[in-house]
Amino acid sequence: QVQVVESGGGLVQAGGSLRLACAASGRIFSASNMGWFRQAPGKEREFVSVISQSGSSTYYADFVKGRFIISRDNAKNTVYLQMNSLKPEDTAVYYCARHTALILSGDYYNEARYDYWGQGTQVTVSS
Repeated sequence: QVQVVESGGGLVQAGGSLRLACAASGRIFSASNMGWFRQAPGKEREFVSVISQSGSSTYYADFVKGRFIISRDNAKNTVYLQMNSLKPEDTAVYYCARHTALILSGDYYNEARYDYWGQGTQVTVSS
């Protein structure tokens, strides 16, 4: 069974930085495209970023472009989300998940295309 575990969340002031980590068990990790989503209180879960198997392709939601950086270390079965210039509106529970396709296509923002979700990690940005 595949397990996905996020970590690195916490409380930070606006303008600060956090780095989230997503550790995945199993042999599938290095062959999987991995994504980050977030869900703020009272809102639907939304796409944040995704990275391809090799790390050569990355995509971001418009609201994090230039501030967040996704990366991965396949030797450690871990995906990272470096979050800089954080804003109060970035406050949410952040989730990591595996994309079901071998090759990323235009639907990478669709959460229905992801399986093996983690439990999430809370990020709170104070103003």
